[in-house]
Amino acid sequence: MFYKNIVTGRFISRPNRFIANVEIDGEVQTVHVKNTGRCRELLLSGTVVYCEKSDNPKRKTAYDLVVVEKGELLINMDSQAPNYAFGEFIHDGKFTDGIEYIAREKKYKNSRFDFYFKKKDKEYFAEVKGVTLEENGVVLFPDAPTERGVKHLTELMDAVENGYGGCVVFVVQMEKVKYFTPNAKTHPQFAQRLKEAQKAGVEIFAYNCKVTKDSISLLSQIPVVI
Repeated sequence: MFYKNIVTGRFISRPNRFIANVEIDGEVQTVHVKNTGRCRELLLSGTVVYCEKSDNPKRKTAYDLVVVEKGELLINMDSQAPNYAFGEFIHDGKFTDGIEYIAREKKYKNSRFDFYFKKKDKEYFAEVKGVTLEENGVVLFPDAPTERGVKHLTELMDAVENGYGGCVVFVVQMEKVKYFTPNAKTHPQFAQRLKEAQKAGVEIFAYNCKVTKDSISLLSQIPVVI
């Protein structure tokens, strides 16, 4: 996945979940933040960020904040990027071979999963979760309680029980990390449900990503510790 018209800025403040004040070329700009998560450890005053300039002159915000520097790490903050990047990955045959059909946004009972694919005589549902929280090389999800995430896991367990394949793919929006683990401190219910889902036959995957100022792509599978 590629961005265009990337400019460098310095983060100043975040008045709410949707916008941030960023200094670009000596002027303070109000930019759209493409991630409504807390991201408190990323958006610190003075942090270098990378924004995509919109080609729509009628937009209220001329820029989207997409990448942030954290030490030596470049972290993609675009909450839509994991789905796009995984879509490229699965269509290129890098996730699993033998896929005969792929669809996005497939409904199962009360949930709409990010991907549906078919291999031979079996159908699969896959839910993609973007991960931006990193602590000493360990990446965690979620960074805030997510009842929606618990619901997705419950529905995937139900799908597996009814003969479908089910998987959760944690797309880690950075490169140099050790392993993924659920954030039991922030949301113990999600961590417990993920453990239950794994025991029920839901497959759990985590991939790190190659992140540049203007691109993101899945790189390699990393260990999952539950």
